[in-house]
Amino acid sequence: MVNGFIEGCVDSHASALAACRGGADRLELCANLSIGGTTPSPGLFRQVWRDCGVPVNVLIRPRFGDFLYSEAEVEEMEDCVRLFRDLGAGGVVLGALTPEGRLDEAVIKRLMEAAGNMEVTLHRAFDMTRDPLEALETAAALGCRTILTSGQEKDALAGAETLRVLQERAAGRIDVMAGCGVRAGNIREIHARTGVRTFHTSGRRGPVDSGMIYRKATVSMGLPSLPEYAIWQTDETEFRACAEIVHGLTPFS
Repeated sequence: MVNGFIEGCVDSHASALAACRGGADRLELCANLSIGGTTPSPGLFRQVWRDCGVPVNVLIRPRFGDFLYSEAEVEEMEDCVRLFRDLGAGGVVLGALTPEGRLDEAVIKRLMEAAGNMEVTLHRAFDMTRDPLEALETAAALGCRTILTSGQEKDALAGAETLRVLQERAAGRIDVMAGCGVRAGNIREIHARTGVRTFHTSGRRGPVDSGMIYRKATVSMGLPSLPEYAIWQTDETEFRACAEIVHGLTPFS
């Protein structure tokens, strides 16, 4: 009998600990979650892997922006996959697209070959493809274990109908994991409308104010749209509320 499964999306040691204390079954570790996530540092991975006690999958994404990669970027991703494989990661989270908006099978195959026996999740490059059902079949044929998706909408609730179709079409061949905008307040509705039982959330409620006392108001080190002194972290209480709902979903055989 299988209940629901919840993955915590985290980009810091503090967030990883909060998600694990809150009941995460697995972590997706990244950096720079506020811009969609990029590959984390080996140092962060080592800390999280040492301290959290749940499987850790690592995001492989060399930069912010689209999923059309140069040969140099593909080589960089291959090296990162091998690095995290050797460090003990349970899986990798990856993806690449062609200019025409289809999954780049050649690039994904190269990355999966570097991954060896690690689990592979297809990340939300899936949500940027021109045909989600075609992309699902491609991902399944490639041997991906999981697809992380919002149903090609702004969040998983808005994409519920596509998620339902994907879950039905997957038919157990590949796991459909609902992500983006997943909160304790909408998990039951997403599940009821889609049948999806695997969820991905950062468990954030709002930013934590920086401990800086002196603040240089005229200089920004990041994107102008992101507050310089706001630190986004997983909220343990919110994550626990999500996990309790997911783990309480009616089991199925």
